[in-house]
Amino acid sequence: MRGVRSRSQRLELVAGLGIALAMPALAFAAQNTQGMATQTTLTAETHDRAGRTQAALTVAVTGEDGTPATGTAAIKDNGRDLAGVALNAQGTASLTLSLPAGQHQLRAVYTGDATHRPSASLLTGIHAQTNTGTPDFQVSIAPATLTLTAGQSATLIASITPENASALQGPMFVTLSCSGNPDQSLCIYTPENVEILPNTTVPVTSSLVFQTQTGTAALHMPAARRKASPVAWAFLLPGAFALVGLSFGRRRWLSRFSLLLLLGLVTVLGTTGCNPLYYYEHYGPVPISPTPSGTYIVQVTAQSTNGVTAITHSTTLALTIQ
Repeated sequence: MRGVRSRSQRLELVAGLGIALAMPALAFAAQNTQGMATQTTLTAETHDRAGRTQAALTVAVTGEDGTPATGTAAIKDNGRDLAGVALNAQGTASLTLSLPAGQHQLRAVYTGDATHRPSASLLTGIHAQTNTGTPDFQVSIAPATLTLTAGQSATLIASITPENASALQGPMFVTLSCSGNPDQSLCIYTPENVEILPNTTVPVTSSLVFQTQTGTAALHMPAARRKASPVAWAFLLPGAFALVGLSFGRRRWLSRFSLLLLLGLVTVLGTTGCNPLYYYEHYGPVPISPTPSGTYIVQVTAQSTNGVTAITHSTTLALTIQ
């Protein structure tokens, strides 16, 4: 019995040592599966411009090994999305926001990538000055970061927050637009124009549908059809009729008839062999390119006028096409 116990104890000891030696490897594998931890920082410098507070923001994201991270980050104000940014090769991004009067708590939220975990910065408090009382607004987009695969679509919300709407003498109309989106994509606002009524304090919103597209392969025409060349016929037939017409050029009426016949034939060939319908029926549809992959900064712009000067504010959407 004593020998059996000692053997059992030795087996337990060996198993314990094996587990202890395997734990670091398992921890390392789990860390690689979940990604590397990151640290996000947000710095802000403020200055006043035309009665509004401008905040120049800088976001920096580094991995726990000290190397820069890649991907996108959202700028939030009291938990509400304001704008999106894309990190450069140094793991940083900069933008300037126009803030309405009052107290703001800004935070940068990193969304992570294939090898880095998400993280968020500490809150940065900013007190924006009270403006001159002129009617104004702020624009924001939610979500401020978006990832799509070519062919997918998504619906975002653009918010227009009124400022000093009590000073309005009538409705203020704000027109929304976007720019900087990739090729083969569309952004559609519904509605495109929003209305701020006097004394309004709550945001007015518009739905932004962002649509991408997949690509289609080129369709190959069957070999039997490739032998026919409408372009060749367009040159050979008119030339043959022209020679015949010239050979009978002594008779004026026959020459005129030949010219009319040549003109008619060229017209018929021009409306068959060279028109889009003929090309579609014989060659198939033109191949469509997909929305190119990459990270894009889409500019979301809101523009209005107070009757004297134009008012324009914008924010950014960080869009990633996979």
